[in-house]
Amino acid sequence: MAEPVKPAEVKKEQQETEQPKKLEQEEYKYEAKGRRDPFLSLVQIKKEKPTKKKGASPFESYDVDEIHLMAIASDKNKFYALISLPDKKNYTITEGMTLGLQGGKVQKITKNSVIIREYIKDYKGEVKPRDSILKLHKGEEE
Repeated sequence: MAEPVKPAEVKKEQQETEQPKKLEQEEYKYEAKGRRDPFLSLVQIKKEKPTKKKGASPFESYDVDEIHLMAIASDKNKFYALISLPDKKNYTITEGMTLGLQGGKVQKITKNSVIIREYIKDYKGEVKPRDSILKLHKGEEE
């Protein structure tokens, strides 16, 4: 007959083999000094902001995104818009005026908004129109 296995001896042997395994694990410390952030994109797209033109009107010295629409007024056949520039000065504009660093034109002024069309180069270098809408009330949907 086969000899019965002693369970107590097997457990002791397993405990002895497990203890050295715990001691063998190495600790790894990541040193980020001198390395790039792995979550940042390797490709960086530079947005070139045009510089302010010398001798340009105050309207052409700021980007369209920096202009705030304050009010809109009208007479019998024409709308006028009151805008505020970042220099804290207010100006009145009408359709056809040039605004922004990209030379955008005021296409249309309605009772709630001002539409400005700029011609901007895209990533391929092609010139394409971009319409910016300045709304009288920011949260308003059409």
